[in-house]
Amino acid sequence: MSLFEGSDLYCVRGERAVFGRLGFGLDDGQLLVLRGTNGSGKSSLLRLMAGLLRPAKGTIAWDGRPIARDPEGHNARLHYIGHLDAVKPGLSVFENLAFWSALSRGHAKPAAVAGALARFGLARLADIPARMLSAGQRRRLALARILAAPASLWLLDEPTVSLDAESTALLTEALAEHLREGGLAVVATHAELALPGALELDLDRAAAIDIAEVLG
Repeated sequence: MSLFEGSDLYCVRGERAVFGRLGFGLDDGQLLVLRGTNGSGKSSLLRLMAGLLRPAKGTIAWDGRPIARDPEGHNARLHYIGHLDAVKPGLSVFENLAFWSALSRGHAKPAAVAGALARFGLARLADIPARMLSAGQRRRLALARILAAPASLWLLDEPTVSLDAESTALLTEALAEHLREGGLAVVATHAELALPGALELDLDRAAAIDIAEVLG
């Protein structure tokens, strides 16, 4: 049995069936890369994995227990970074990361926040208002959340958008370290990540279904 798995998953958004009969399984130290064209369901699948959406059919489980039975427990074990950077422009860079760290874990450790900023090359910007950041710097600030507080499962949606090659390398290094320590990660991306052994799921090849199959 996989630590984190989904079986016979169907996703419906509005009146559209996005995918069906889809499954995945991850054990400690494994990375799953989601591939597919825009609209294939990569973001929807990540949101299902995060518990932000419910599958129309099927089950997502952690250690054999459906995540829907313990949403708070599941939320406490993951970091989800979506398309939006969710940076508060009126707060400083340090205050932004401390806010998110406290929100996800109930408290913020200043040393951990400072360390996360340093790892993503933002230490010298810690005291400036976030509104002054470039798009790439805002993305790095959002990604710094994965290091500011521990979490077993990282769910990252197009994390390399707005990142240059150096920043992408920093993210890849952080992912590799997380996996070596037994963490799990799911990344939706069009980029190539230098992480050998990653599992891949191509949503363009997921079963095409009719809405009637879900409702029937």
